Amino acid sequence: MRLVAFVGASGSGKSHRALWVARENDLDYIIDDGLLIHENSIVAGKSAKKAPSKIGSVKIALFYEEEHRNSIKKAIKDHKPKGILVLGTSDAMVDRIAEVLELGKYEKRIYIEDVASPYEIEQARKTRIDQGKHVIPVPTMQLKKQFSGYFLDPLQIFRRKGKGQFQNIGEKSVVRPTFSYFGNYTISDYAIYQLVNYNIVTMPQMEKVSRFRTSNTPDGLYIDMDVIMVFGYNLLEAVKEARAQIIKELDRFAGFNVNSFNINIKNLVFKKSPPEF
Repeated sequence: MRLVAFVGASGSGKSHRALWVARENDLDYIIDDGLLIHENSIVAGKSAKKAPSKIGSVKIALFYEEEHRNSIKKAIKDHKPKGILVLGTSDAMVDRIAEVLELGKYEKRIYIEDVASPYEIEQARKTRIDQGKHVIPVPTMQLKKQFSGYFLDPLQIFRRKGKGQFQNIGEKSVVRPTFSYFGNYTISDYAIYQLVNYNIVTMPQMEKVSRFRTSNTPDGLYIDMDVIMVFGYNLLEAVKEARAQIIKELDRFAGFNVNSFNINIKNLVFKKSPPEF
């Protein structure tokens, strides 16, 4: 198995360029911030970007936890990659990762200065400092479970092939971890209820939400609610429509991953009342 290190200071644009560097060096797997990535998919691990603090983030990136470390080692053994690109903020960090995961020696080391201009590195650092943006080189859908309720932006990666021609290399995601700010943020259950209730009462088939319960866990939302509906509509189709619309809005609202969503029809009214907000 070929092993290549990709080294650069935090916020210098490594993850932004990881897919391109891996492609250029014929490497089919990437290790970045606690994740093992293959062809735009998370194979194993957990993201350091989800840690509540910078210290916690470093521990995840260096595979301090035995269970986390063993899951990566097992995945490498099972998948048998032909080559891995290991990202790190220093030579010491990539060496430590190779040691704890028992990957062997590096074939070569690529530094961010080899693939990005000083201006590009400075712009990446400015974005990190001013906006708290971090890049993970996998599509947003791959991060839904780990980053439910976080702010996620999809970003397509292209490579110029010739004049006016571009090759789509893949998709990466921009995240804003809580440790990038001066404090944490939370999304209350009541804010979730307000979004759900608005979608319900604006539907002509629905009267109101009569009971609402939600559990916002690290891996996603669990919602259970009762509704009162308006007589004369196809109840099954109306519930399907409501469920699809609410899941879509929760995704748009804050990237929520909805694990379970139960809608129970508890009563009917013959005439819809004007909606109240």
